[in-house]
Amino acid sequence: MTPTLRTERLLLEPYGPEDEEDFVALLQDTRVSQWMGDGPASEQADRALFGRIFTKVYAQDLFDVWAVRRDGLLVGHAEIKSTDVVAGHEIIYALAPAVWGLGLGTEVAEAIVAYGFDTLALTTVHAPVAAPNKASLTLLDGIGFEHVRDIAEDDGSTTRVLARHLTASDKSPLTR
Repeated sequence: MTPTLRTERLLLEPYGPEDEEDFVALLQDTRVSQWMGDGPASEQADRALFGRIFTKVYAQDLFDVWAVRRDGLLVGHAEIKSTDVVAGHEIIYALAPAVWGLGLGTEVAEAIVAYGFDTLALTTVHAPVAAPNKASLTLLDGIGFEHVRDIAEDDGSTTRVLARHLTASDKSPLTR
């Protein structure tokens, strides 16, 4: 069961059915979706994805997926899950452009990494990032992620795989 996490300014909690419109709006914004999965999808596909969060991910306890809220408003999405791409766990996060540049991306990433280390007992967390996504690459570098390798995608693009390893100095940013 996906737990609720709190940081200084954010609440990460499981989605509720009432979040569908905000979730779809987030993923329909091409400034956000261009960096996620295979890129922008149809509204119908994003609604189906939202439905699968309940019928598969939460129902089968597959992995942790959060609605990211600030002051009660949905401002992003976050997850941590096992993946064969990196033979371990990866983090995924996305924020609405209205909150870019406020340091919230760092807050979200740190929170889900800490959850991976503290709760899931991971020693390494990965982050796959599209090579042109300089903002995420810079953010992750700033919180201790290091480049591991590049993956050449079928469409000719490159995904950079970054990793952060648990260290003795890791302190949880979660205020729970």
